[in-house]
Amino acid sequence: MTPQPPNERDQHCDAHTDEATMPIPRTFIDTLHANPADNDAPGAGELPVSVWTTAQTSPANQRKGRYVAGTTAHPAKMLPAVAAHAIEHYTRPGELVFDPMAGAGTTLVEALHAGRRALAVEYEPHWAAIAQANLELARQRGHNADAQVVHGDARQLPHLLPEEYHGQAALVVTSPPYGPSTHGRVATASTDSADGKVHKYHHRYGNTLDRGNLANVGHHRLLSGFTRILAGAANILRPGGHVAITVRPWREHAELIDLPSQIIACGHAVGLEPVERCVALLARVANDTLIARGSFFQRDFIRKQREQGLPLHLITHEDVIILRRPLEPTTAVRAR
Repeated sequence: MTPQPPNERDQHCDAHTDEATMPIPRTFIDTLHANPADNDAPGAGELPVSVWTTAQTSPANQRKGRYVAGTTAHPAKMLPAVAAHAIEHYTRPGELVFDPMAGAGTTLVEALHAGRRALAVEYEPHWAAIAQANLELARQRGHNADAQVVHGDARQLPHLLPEEYHGQAALVVTSPPYGPSTHGRVATASTDSADGKVHKYHHRYGNTLDRGNLANVGHHRLLSGFTRILAGAANILRPGGHVAITVRPWREHAELIDLPSQIIACGHAVGLEPVERCVALLARVANDTLIARGSFFQRDFIRKQREQGLPLHLITHEDVIILRRPLEPTTAVRAR
């Protein structure tokens, strides 16, 4: 979407919170392109960008020493650098960060390491326990800001969280579940496959028969449930607070599902304003190219599609949708 002009944006919220993705003048881009090693280029270090370089180190290195071993089994972990970037640019130290679908607790951990307070809700009891373990590890490392993991269904946020949290969060960071499209990890003949065949493992959120888990329901029920979650999260946000949602499209029976645009519509339905649509890189930037970090299944899928004549490429980014709660309450937010 087209960003608002800076003077109009500043009328609605603190400039600090929206500076993360201001437009970059063409002349500045041309200068950097011509002099990539010139740190003294006009404006360098002053103008933030909308492309987040969040995969310069591998996911394993980003989690090393900060997360318990059980974290790696989560089928759709948020990249720590993505959560950290959102927290750095949309909050200040001491402010509250909330994740209504916490998974293994990435948002919690990165918030504490950044000196923010943290609150999280997780539906699956196993992942709520892992998130709590990651929280305790952060505390052992000296990060003692207030933080809490609540086990429960985020669609029931108005009844799940005490009223004292209403209107308190500066930022919500979360991601919808991808259900059967998750890849998890892989066992092959060269690793630990007993029969020499390729097998997925750690690719499910929990019990696949649990229809209360949004990861196990159809596309339309997923959108409906996520809309309810956003409605509850909007009430946890303070006026002017932001929501950062990591999301990517996926293919279903060869049809591309534009989930990012649909998530924007979900936010709009509950009175949240879409303000930015950013790109968080899942590939390392190296000179003038990107080094993709695709999974085994992603690479295998791309290879097979190319053999069939469909010129697909490895995913090198995911969208980060930035929504904002209006300074003046809207009817949609109040009604929920």
